[in-house]
Amino acid sequence: MLALAGRGIEAVRINCAHDSRDQWERMIRHARAAEKSTGHRFKILMDLGGPKIRTGEVRLPEGTEHVKKGALLAIVPSGALERVALRDEHCSIECTLPEALSAAQVGDRLYVDDGKLAAKVERKESWGLIARVTQAAAKGVRLKPEKGLNFPDTVLKIAALTDKDRTDLDFVAAHADGIGFSFVQSAVDVKMLQEALSERRPGDWQTLSLILKIETARAVRNLPDIVVHAAGRQPTGIMIARGDLAIEIGFARTAEMQEEILWIGEAAHVPVIWATQVLEHLVKKGTPSRGEMTDAAMAARAECVMLNKGPYLFEAIDELHRLLERMEEHQHKKTPQLRRLKSW
Repeated sequence: MLALAGRGIEAVRINCAHDSRDQWERMIRHARAAEKSTGHRFKILMDLGGPKIRTGEVRLPEGTEHVKKGALLAIVPSGALERVALRDEHCSIECTLPEALSAAQVGDRLYVDDGKLAAKVERKESWGLIARVTQAAAKGVRLKPEKGLNFPDTVLKIAALTDKDRTDLDFVAAHADGIGFSFVQSAVDVKMLQEALSERRPGDWQTLSLILKIETARAVRNLPDIVVHAAGRQPTGIMIARGDLAIEIGFARTAEMQEEILWIGEAAHVPVIWATQVLEHLVKKGTPSRGEMTDAAMAARAECVMLNKGPYLFEAIDELHRLLERMEEHQHKKTPQLRRLKSW
């Protein structure tokens, strides 16, 4: 934490989907101690986990390790694998959010493990769904528990705040400078969170920052309304959560939607966080790829860049700092500076 503070970071993010209150408290103590030691103040942001959809137990036909294109996949609620009456060649997987299975319709798409496997619902059963795998690597995909499940075509009428989120909010409201709101999709969701905050900090809840994590197609459609209701009552920022967003709207449209979110943020005078897998290869492996360096350079158009943790995080921060220093001569947010070229 001392090394991060010494590099002038603006914020650290704690994900409430992981670890415990005792661990969060130790992280915050380390952060505050680093601030005191270096004299550099930074923010503590805490992300609420939200209603994440994950895979549970997996059951494959004997001798099968990978699920391939064309295979049939049974998706059932947690603990319901025994109810699946299928032939031996079918693959079965649990879904941790049963509401997604009841809401999905024939023809709806679903994605597993950050889009490594894609499937389309062929029929509904009393115990869940039968889907046909439409996309997978040539050798197939190894299905595992605790991987993400996305239903981009399905209207999920579920609360953005889970019971766990409300419990976590007791701690977050007392310790954090800002809150990351996962799965926010409408102004109603914003109102729900703000009411929960006002119950926990009735005197000054509006001093807490709110980071809107935009990770679904519905959130993109409702973004202007979401921003108005959020920023009208407390300091607000937008996170382009490109990991889930790319799966939800399709990789081909991610760049386009990224631009629209940046424009909305600039028009509303709301800061934007460029997030998900920025300089990921450098952070994890120690060397950047060409594509991710270009992506990081484009991040100069946002107000903030988020890096994930990894063994080469400090090197990535230093590289990002040098890159953005060079880019600021060319670009201010979404406006080119048209400076004199000095390349020759």
